[in-house]
Amino acid sequence: MKLRPIAGVLLRQFYLLRGSPVRIIPMFAWVGIDIVLWGFLTRYLNTVGGGHIDFVPQLLGAVLFWDFLARIMQGVTVAFLEDVWSRNFLNLFATPLSIAEYVTGLVLTGIATSVLGLLVMIVLATLVFGLAFVSLGVLLAYFVLVLLVFGIVLGILCSAMVLRWGPTAEWLIWPVPALLAPFAAVFYPVATLPGWMQTVASVLPPSYVFEALRSHLADRAASTGGLLGASLLTLLYLLLSAAVFASVYRHVVRSGLLARYSAESPG
Repeated sequence: MKLRPIAGVLLRQFYLLRGSPVRIIPMFAWVGIDIVLWGFLTRYLNTVGGGHIDFVPQLLGAVLFWDFLARIMQGVTVAFLEDVWSRNFLNLFATPLSIAEYVTGLVLTGIATSVLGLLVMIVLATLVFGLAFVSLGVLLAYFVLVLLVFGIVLGILCSAMVLRWGPTAEWLIWPVPALLAPFAAVFYPVATLPGWMQTVASVLPPSYVFEALRSHLADRAASTGGLLGASLLTLLYLLLSAAVFASVYRHVVRSGLLARYSAESPG
């Protein structure tokens, strides 16, 4: 891979944001609303519970981390959809741009936009609701890294869905975080799930992250095996997602779907 084509993909996204400041608002608005809503809910629960349980790290921390994953996924996917909506996807590959360079540019774009949203969430949660991230120590970096990579995996797979089935598949990708949240056990232990849902949770790296978060808040040692398993699963899914996108791209090129790609085409 060459750095210059990747930088070109990033530069295009920068020009899109600079040319339309309205695009920047969703990067901050929705995460801010989520933090404020859940922040006041946790305060209310603390009042009702008589202060015996601090719901701020339990719920608000979980919301923040899950929102971060969702924003990463959407950052990668929206960067891809910008080329779909503008009917520019085919034009990109008339240039000496490889599929690996293009996907890398999408991933870096998603990371850049999502980190900004993460900073907003951390500032609000810390200053307004007193959520202390420092207490997580090294685990904080681990949580962010696993969720970051898994969010990238989801973004690549969702982009592959749109590439294969056309722009109408866009409506299938937005509910993905909501569909995965019950299995990832964001707000409750995996043990509360029925057996078949626990099986699904066992292959989702975020479930290990939230289990480790709850263990830390309860002053219990996080499972080393669980953390290692989450890391290996995340790396495996990253490789698989890249292979899936490359396979879909080769299919749409060989079948001619790429040449017919437009906003009206169902793919």
